[in-house]
Amino acid sequence: MKYAIIEISGRQFWVEAGKYYNFNKVHAETGTLININKILLTNNEGDLSVGTPYVKNIKIEAEIIEHLRGRKLIVYKMQPKKKTRKKQGHRQELTKVLIKHITKILN
Repeated sequence: MKYAIIEISGRQFWVEAGKYYNFNKVHAETGTLININKILLTNNEGDLSVGTPYVKNIKIEAEIIEHLRGRKLIVYKMQPKKKTRKKQGHRQELTKVLIKHITKILN
């Protein structure tokens, strides 16, 4: 398989085998293998498969490498002429995942 578009953690990602990706937090232990079932599209050297809503007979195996936190974002709210100011910071919980295999299941 060349690439696939998957849905995980409420977002859609373009993934390829052998690459690392940071997803929103996946609730699983570090080092475990997970199977991703929500596959929207696959491309295998020009053979395009589009799901309605998901593609069947495709298996994506991924390994959870680590849990980490994203960079800090500053949220600053201000109302002029009222002396109201509010400053907050936010760091998103992320999971680093290695996509191991994208394979087609034969029936």
